Amino acid sequence: MNLMNHEKHYNTLNNYYKNKYQKKVYKIPLNGGFTCPNIDGTVATGGCTFCSFMGSGDFAGNKREPLKSQFEHVKDMMQLKWKDGLYIAYFQANTNTHAPLSKLKTLYEEAITLDPNIVMLSIGTRPDSLPTDVLDYLEDLNQRIPVQVELGLQTIHEKTSDLINRAHDLKCFDDAVFELRKRNIEVIVHVINGLPYETKEMMIDTIKHVNTLDVQGIKIHMLHLMEKTKMGYDYKLNPWPLLSLEEYVDTTVDQILWLRKDIIIHRLTGDAPSKMLIAPTWTKKKFVVTNEIDKKLRALNLFQGDYYEKFSNS
Repeated sequence: MNLMNHEKHYNTLNNYYKNKYQKKVYKIPLNGGFTCPNIDGTVATGGCTFCSFMGSGDFAGNKREPLKSQFEHVKDMMQLKWKDGLYIAYFQANTNTHAPLSKLKTLYEEAITLDPNIVMLSIGTRPDSLPTDVLDYLEDLNQRIPVQVELGLQTIHEKTSDLINRAHDLKCFDDAVFELRKRNIEVIVHVINGLPYETKEMMIDTIKHVNTLDVQGIKIHMLHLMEKTKMGYDYKLNPWPLLSLEEYVDTTVDQILWLRKDIIIHRLTGDAPSKMLIAPTWTKKKFVVTNEIDKKLRALNLFQGDYYEKFSNS
C-alpha cells in the first residue's frame, strides 16, 4: 500500500497509523528498570561510546514508579492534545529483553493490561539479547496483541561498530531480524547518521543493507554527542568534524530515496536531553530538520524509494 500523500514524499508513521486505526496513535514510554548487556559484562563493558547509560531512555518513565503510574502520567499529558487516542505501551529505556523470561512475562503482561485502548506492545532491545525462549514467548504474545521490536543497528560498517563499541557484528543483527520475522513479529531498525569518520556513501550503504532485510520500519537519528559519554569526552578533548544541518538533510534525503517504498519511516531525527547535549546544537530544532527534508524532497519532486527502484538493479 502506498501511504504517501501530497504533504509528505515518504511513508510517515502518523499516516500509517491513521490508515490502520482511524485514530491518533501514540507511544507511551515505560521504564522496566532494565540494564544493558554491553554495560554489565554479559557481552562487554563500557557500553556504546555514544550512549549515556544514565541518560538512556531519558524520555521513558521513572523506573522507581509502578508501570501504571508511569503510564497514567504520560497519558494525562497526551490527552491534553488528543482526547480520543490509542496507545502503544513502549519499553524504551536500555535493553528491554535483557532479563530472565519470568521478569519479562511479568512486565509485558502487566503493560498490555494498563489501559483498554492499548493496541500494541513495543520493545526496544539489542539483537544479541533475544534468546530462543524470549523469541518464542514474544511469538505467543503476538497472537494476543501486536508486538513490535525495535533493534539498534546504527551502522553496517564493522570498523565503525568496533569504534563505538557496539559489541555485536552485522550477522548478529541480520539473524535477529530473521528470527523475529520467522515468528511474524514486526521489526523497526534504528540507524545513526554522522558516526565518526563515516562518509555519506557509507551511510547510504547502511540503508541499502536494510533494504535486503524483512523490516517494517526505520528510525533515522543524527549522532548526539552528550555529557557523561565516552564519545562526548573524546570530542571535548579532540573535536572532529560533525555533520552540519545541510549535510544531514542532504544525506537523509538520499537515504529516503534509496529506502524501499514499503518501509514506514518512524522518525527522521531524534532528541537528546538539552542539559546533556554537547553538539550538534542544531539538532534541538527538530521541526526545522524535518521541514528542510520535506522542502528538499518537494523541490526535487522525488519520493521514497525512487532511487531504489531506478538504480538497485542496474
